[in-house]
Amino acid sequence: MMKLAVVASMVAGAAAFAPAQVSKNSVATSMAFDNELGAQAPLGFFDPLGLVDDQDQEKFDRLRYVEIKHGRICQLAFLGQIVTRNGIHLPGDIDYSGHAFASYPDGWAAIVGPDAIPTAGLCQIIAFIGFLELGVMKDITGGEFVGDFRNNYIDFGWDTFDAETKLQKRAVELNNGRAAQMGILGLMMHEQIGGTFPIIGAL
Repeated sequence: MMKLAVVASMVAGAAAFAPAQVSKNSVATSMAFDNELGAQAPLGFFDPLGLVDDQDQEKFDRLRYVEIKHGRICQLAFLGQIVTRNGIHLPGDIDYSGHAFASYPDGWAAIVGPDAIPTAGLCQIIAFIGFLELGVMKDITGGEFVGDFRNNYIDFGWDTFDAETKLQKRAVELNNGRAAQMGILGLMMHEQIGGTFPIIGAL
């Protein structure tokens, strides 16, 4: 048994130094999307699940659209966590019974738990999110790029930037969105674990 274990460990060690087998399909996919926005050092084009191994540009654009939207939502969520946990809340009452916004807990506890907001308030939040999803946060007029929700209405000086500046700002938004998705997930996990953290304080 000992000899068998030694042989197995030697084979495993040798395999660790063997050249990695990379499928032609994965290489071709990497080359197809290697110059897309977000394919940046050190990972380059990173698709460990092989979601676009078929090199379908339409599917890639759809996934990029979802990534950008989720990133924007998570940036707002992370900012909301920091703001409310620093004691900044909307003024006034959340209902006609006189319950102030500040009287409810922060984070996930405001949604689920003994001190959560009333069910009617949660339904209003969900309905508002649905309205934004179906009527506002989408490309109606055919934007300049995937995730362009300006719809010939909101600009903030975007059209005054040159092509290089636009690409740089889009890359910043994409990276910030990726970081925010990891950040809000981490906050939600640590809220269940408990503890005290810089800036945010006790969870």
